[in-house]
Amino acid sequence: MGMFSRLDAEKYDRQYKDIDLLRRIMQYLQTQKWRIIGIAVTVLLISGIEAVQPIVVSRGVDILETEKSAAPTGLIALAVLATGVTSWLFNWINRRLTVRAVSNITMKLAKDAFSAAARHDLSFYDKFSSGRIISRITTDTQDFGQLVTLITDLISQLLISVLLAVVLLRLNLTLSLLTFTIIPVTFGLAISYRKLARKVTREGMRSMANVNSAIKETVSGIIVAKNFRQESMVYKEFVDANLTSYRVNLRRGIILNILFPILNMIGGLATAILVYFGGITAKEGIVTIGSWFLFIQSLDRFLFPVLGLSNFWTQIQNGLSASERVFALIDAEPQVIQIENQPVPKIKGQIDFVNVTFSYKENETVLDNFSLHIEAGETVAIVGHTGAGKSSIAKLIERFYEFQSGKILIDGKDIRTFDLIQYRQHLGIVSQTPFLFSDTVLENIRYAKPETTEKEILEIATQIGDGEWLQTLPNGLQTMVGERGSNLSMGQRQLVSLMRVLVQKPSIFILDEATASIDPFTEWQIQQALNLILSRTTSILIAHRLSTVKAADRIITIEKGKIIEEGNHESLLKQNGHYAFLYNTYFRHQSLAYIEQVKNLLANPSMGSPIGYGE
Repeated sequence: MGMFSRLDAEKYDRQYKDIDLLRRIMQYLQTQKWRIIGIAVTVLLISGIEAVQPIVVSRGVDILETEKSAAPTGLIALAVLATGVTSWLFNWINRRLTVRAVSNITMKLAKDAFSAAARHDLSFYDKFSSGRIISRITTDTQDFGQLVTLITDLISQLLISVLLAVVLLRLNLTLSLLTFTIIPVTFGLAISYRKLARKVTREGMRSMANVNSAIKETVSGIIVAKNFRQESMVYKEFVDANLTSYRVNLRRGIILNILFPILNMIGGLATAILVYFGGITAKEGIVTIGSWFLFIQSLDRFLFPVLGLSNFWTQIQNGLSASERVFALIDAEPQVIQIENQPVPKIKGQIDFVNVTFSYKENETVLDNFSLHIEAGETVAIVGHTGAGKSSIAKLIERFYEFQSGKILIDGKDIRTFDLIQYRQHLGIVSQTPFLFSDTVLENIRYAKPETTEKEILEIATQIGDGEWLQTLPNGLQTMVGERGSNLSMGQRQLVSLMRVLVQKPSIFILDEATASIDPFTEWQIQQALNLILSRTTSILIAHRLSTVKAADRIITIEKGKIIEEGNHESLLKQNGHYAFLYNTYFRHQSLAYIEQVKNLLANPSMGSPIGYGE
């Protein structure tokens, strides 16, 4: 693997033309119109003052030469001081306006990028690293802010150059035209340098995104790393990503900084030639000593912005690359597409899959011509081997993924015609690994419904095991759950997640049940919470516990994306088919009758083998 093997563009990346990028940038600048106008006015004033200062000095030199007296020296010094103080004042105003404008523009861009990231469906995050997405929202938006500052500096330097060009032309046409020949040379070099600068800048940003991704993944999975004693491995992965970033950015720095020394050398050579010829013209009396001094001063001030404009070009590539990456995130096409945005009425909960075909990847079909009818208020448990398509059914109802053909109807209406945000407000979802935010138990419970009072939550909580589960928490509802719920047991996390759904009062409940072992008392509490939810909703249970399976009105057995059996627990066991096999493989050991018989068998081996199918 080469140094740049991990620097490939994301699939949603795109290359924008500079004119298109500038057009987008102008839309953000428009939000700070008045500050931008203020910046432009102060830039104009600063440029004028910067151009006037050498004129003041040159006129003073001519006066001193004519009067042969030091009397005007004080006035000249005072004039120079006045221009310097005025320039500082306008510079201070300019920087203040620039900082406010840049901060507001950066904040808006970051908000837009985060909003786009939040809108993307789960399939987007399946394909793309969240660490790299974070890098675009944080690092790249800051680099974009620097671009705005560079643009204001660029305008300032350009205005100074124009004003000083006028001054030089008035002093001596021949020398001025000779001076101006440096302009096409410097800009020709800068423009030809553009593609290389953009390429290495883009690679540098991708390498930093890889470092951010490595850090995020390591910190998120530190428990697993420590459990398997892989600290040295994750450290090596970080070092590799960091070393790649170092090499890429070192190369980038060398390339980006090679242009300015070359331009400086050209500028120095041009200055030396012009000083020599200017001195000759002054000696011959073609221009005054003061005018010659003004020409030298103006030449230096003219060449610096010209060279600066060329150097800015390489820095601007950094900002353009950053904006390109952020705009690519904002412009990434969603996979889940609603054909309409109709308001969602109160959902009864009838669900119909009509000849639905779905795959995560091409040529890897998960559901093939799949049909399923669920009555409003019905509880359906879906069982099957891993990869059979159980969770896919739930994710399609949740609209986290787009199906390729067929229809999914909710209360007889196409799911794709609903306003997506409104529709999801009617769903209560508990994932297999319950996610809790680093806050109190109370705030996690009312996450989907912030207006819920603590009293209302306590009333619901006491319906689950008389609220005894709350007494096991150190500070009750005010207990801090820790990062991702690390301060709570798996059973407590599941109870908090189920309480979150109870508070929300959804029309459709989807449970992708955790497989972690929990004690019988906690399981009884979880089942109580589940029963409260199931009595009020249409429920789809991706079941891993026997108690959950038995609670269902109907059990559906899935195999390779097709329904092969359905019925209740007893009827499916009597069929002695796939469900019976799953029961004896995964569920039977959870049965109290089975546990009791195993105990008796261990005490009296002559009793024979444990209970078989259907018992």
